[in-house]
Amino acid sequence: MFEAEAAPTEEVLEEPKTQEERMAEIQARFDILDDMAEACKEGTVRALILSGPPRIGKSYGVTTKFEQTSMFDNLQSVNKWEVVKGATSGLGLYKKLYQYSKAGSVIVFDDCDTVLFDDLSLNILKAALDTGKKRIIQWNTESRVLDREGIPDKFEFEGAVIFITNVKFDMVKSKKLASHLEALMSRCHYIDLTIDSTEDKMLRIKQVVRLGMLNGYNFPDVKAVEEMIIDYMTTNQKKMQELSLRMAIKLAELIKIKPDDWQSTANVTCLKRGA
Repeated sequence: MFEAEAAPTEEVLEEPKTQEERMAEIQARFDILDDMAEACKEGTVRALILSGPPRIGKSYGVTTKFEQTSMFDNLQSVNKWEVVKGATSGLGLYKKLYQYSKAGSVIVFDDCDTVLFDDLSLNILKAALDTGKKRIIQWNTESRVLDREGIPDKFEFEGAVIFITNVKFDMVKSKKLASHLEALMSRCHYIDLTIDSTEDKMLRIKQVVRLGMLNGYNFPDVKAVEEMIIDYMTTNQKKMQELSLRMAIKLAELIKIKPDDWQSTANVTCLKRGA
């Protein structure tokens, strides 16, 4: 007897998401980021890695949350958090971690991806993010800089670290770097904003612009200006010099300068040559 062949199963295709549904998914991840940033400030979470493309407001949400929760610190003239941008050396990283080593302090490393490609910096960072009860960071070579500034060659780090990066940790091809990044991920909460396409970037820009990003410009009808900027960027998204929140701000500045003829200037200053 031959068993009857099972009938082939039909593949169920998911309905494509609407723009509003996709925007809700993106916003949900940024809402999680807000919660995690606050938990870092409170000391509940020690370490967070945030991965996403540049110029979509990754650091804006973090710094806004800290500014809202740090009013009491400001009244006491106490700096309990700092955003560190750009390249930093292993020694510079060590000094910064010591400066913000107390409980309740947070360091936000924004666009400091050079740290990921330096073995010394990575080892220091791994020690700072360790999940043990005590996180001891050591500097094992002589340093006149540390001696001169009175910084010890060993200290306990009790603060929190947020690392904002354009690198997707789970998609790195270099085996050596991937192993280092896996070690960091195992020590941290990891949020990938999943904004990977031009369409997703445009949706995020639309989202932030409509959340009141342009309110400080005092436009008589800010909602109308928001829609003009969104329409212009949507129409020209493949021609823009860059698709970013900064570009939305540039367009707002042009509308402020030349409200009746801003597009002529935008076509020259904001679009790629020959577009």
